[in-house]
Amino acid sequence: MIELKNVTRRFGDTVAVDHIDLTIETGEVCVLVGSSGCGKSTTLKMINRLLPHSSGEILIDGEDINAVDPDRLRINMGYAIQGTGLFPHWSVARNIALVPNLLDWSRERIDARVAELLSLFGLDPAGFAHKYPHQLSGGQAQRVGVARALAADPNILLMDEPFGALDAITRESLQQEMLRLQRQLKKTTVFVTHDIDEALRLATRIAVMDQGRIVQHDTPENILRRPASDFVESLVGKQDRGLRLLALRPVRDLMIPHAKPRPAEPGQDGLREDDNLRLALSVMMWQDLPQVSVFDAQGFETGVLSRERLMAVAA
Repeated sequence: MIELKNVTRRFGDTVAVDHIDLTIETGEVCVLVGSSGCGKSTTLKMINRLLPHSSGEILIDGEDINAVDPDRLRINMGYAIQGTGLFPHWSVARNIALVPNLLDWSRERIDARVAELLSLFGLDPAGFAHKYPHQLSGGQAQRVGVARALAADPNILLMDEPFGALDAITRESLQQEMLRLQRQLKKTTVFVTHDIDEALRLATRIAVMDQGRIVQHDTPENILRRPASDFVESLVGKQDRGLRLLALRPVRDLMIPHAKPRPAEPGQDGLREDDNLRLALSVMMWQDLPQVSVFDAQGFETGVLSRERLMAVAA
């Protein structure tokens, strides 16, 4: 658990973070979202003491971070940033192995962990371990940056606009990767973004910040349905909140399941169980389909989703 109690950060006479209270439960993804300069990155950096807080308390599992050696504190926190921060003259394997080397892991253990993480991110260890950052695409480099943050299996993952510099297609792919990893690893994660759609997609709970304060801390659905202020309402939008609500639910929630999975027919199109209902509605409207097949990760047809059923929920 991460707890911020009445935390303030000043830069001279400027108050960047203003008496905030925030509790992040174990295994939760808390996304800090807001406009530029609202204090979200400053808040993140205070958690691992990259920036000291001016007043208040920050606790990790009940222990004041100021009572912990900063190196020991950071060893237990993976840190991923926009632009990856990879060392350009180090190979991918050496970049990922940074913290395990500091912890004096054995060479065999490090090599096994590097291979495990590369495989986890869909990067073939034989093909990528010896490459250098300049030989990677933006999406590949960002995957390596997150892999490095996870290398020593930290309890906490801090991510500061990690996908902000990527194109829309790569960004969506990495968001999907993050959702898959979170289901598998269940890390306590603090994620900073200015993109409300990214926040809604990734968060267990969202902390909306404005002028150094947290103006609402709630689930994505509650923030969409019950924005606490005009600022929050302007952030989530007034006219398209219904579509954003649909984006919070996977197709599997609404599909009519088959009695048993069916092999897909050659060339058969459809949706995946993990796709969201907003995408399902778009596909149906664009292709004028009364219903669409739904497939699992192995490619078997597991059910169908009808437009009538979807429209009833949307209404």
